[in-house]
Amino acid sequence: MDAGIIAMLSLTMYLSFGGALPLCFGLALAVMHFCGGVSMVGMLLYGFQQLVSPVLLSIPIFVFAGGIMGESGIAKQLLDFVNIFVGRIRGGLGVVSVITCAIIGAISGSGMTGVAAIAPIMIPRMVEEGYPRGYATALVTTSSILGLLIPPSISMITYGWVTESSILACMMATLVPGLLVTLLFSVINLFCVRNFDLVLTQDKTTTKEKLSQARKSFRGAFPALMMPVIILGGIYGGIMTPTEAASVAAGYAIVIGWFVYKGLNRKNYVEIASNSATTVASIMVMIMVCMCLGQAFVMVGLPQRISEGIMSISNNKYMILLLLNILFIIMGMLVSDMVTIILVVPLILPLVLSTGIDIIHFASIVGVNLAMGNVTPPYATGLYLGIKLGNSTFADVMKTVVILLFFAYFPVLIIVNLVPSIPLSLPRLLGLV
Repeated sequence: MDAGIIAMLSLTMYLSFGGALPLCFGLALAVMHFCGGVSMVGMLLYGFQQLVSPVLLSIPIFVFAGGIMGESGIAKQLLDFVNIFVGRIRGGLGVVSVITCAIIGAISGSGMTGVAAIAPIMIPRMVEEGYPRGYATALVTTSSILGLLIPPSISMITYGWVTESSILACMMATLVPGLLVTLLFSVINLFCVRNFDLVLTQDKTTTKEKLSQARKSFRGAFPALMMPVIILGGIYGGIMTPTEAASVAAGYAIVIGWFVYKGLNRKNYVEIASNSATTVASIMVMIMVCMCLGQAFVMVGLPQRISEGIMSISNNKYMILLLLNILFIIMGMLVSDMVTIILVVPLILPLVLSTGIDIIHFASIVGVNLAMGNVTPPYATGLYLGIKLGNSTFADVMKTVVILLFFAYFPVLIIVNLVPSIPLSLPRLLGLV
């Protein structure tokens, strides 16, 4: 049997046993070395060379910035501000959660940050108002993965790096799908709360008092609200690269977290830095080994065989898109979005280009599929973290997760696949494609 096929089967087996990702990729690489004659030393040197990239530098900085936001009080200020406008509507607290997760995602570039920052604050508040704990946990958790779609997205930074395409164009391609999912989540929430016995506080404040509260809340939230303005404005305006934007985000979060909101102190700052360093180390090791394995697959001609295999099934563009979507949905259920982009995208890139699928359009397809994977078992790290922070159970959250995926993510995924002009609208408007 071919060495590439043996390595792929071995990798699938290792992953099914729940092994550590770098170890799984390393064992598959060892199979390529012994069965396919691929030089282990050469692959490791290739991996180290790939890590020396200014683009990859943005990933650890965004991870650190996300940790700062979770501890500094920035997330709470954003929650309180959004709550002023929609919090008193029946179901408004759920809408607040969705919108705040989208804003946090637009700052940190990560879905996990939204769960860590919003869940401990929002879920207890929703439960007090009468939301079932499982529903509240599911809504916050699934909304947090909007950070993978709304720029700056670490996933799209990685996709642009791997495909050597415009990172800004890739990020813009997932923005409209991200906003559509945000809108659909809010609408679904307003529909679902009709079945809940919510305890809404009677609003006896006058219009003048409401305006006073809004002004006070705006003053408190203004430094936090300036974060997405500065970061996204800098990226969209071409003033900053994603790496520079990540540095600005981390620096700004430290300043306002320490001196404005005073949620940071010496103790938790050191703890955040330590946790971020551990996370970044594991991510970088995973990226390096994954790049080594991907290059080994390229050397034995696996991408060409995958392309030929799929093309032998059908030459129809939409049938190929269907098969690729199924592939990414399955991969999203098994491994992280970063692993899928680094390992799978280079393998099927020749097929994508030969079919005539725009590489930026394909970025939006990959992004929506992998965002779903973050809350789709068995991998579903975002889902498990949300269940833990929400003090809920897997059984309690899955019904709501399925509803949100089926009525929000799947419709957006279909639109993104069949109507390329929607995800490509912003990249074209900015002259990026």
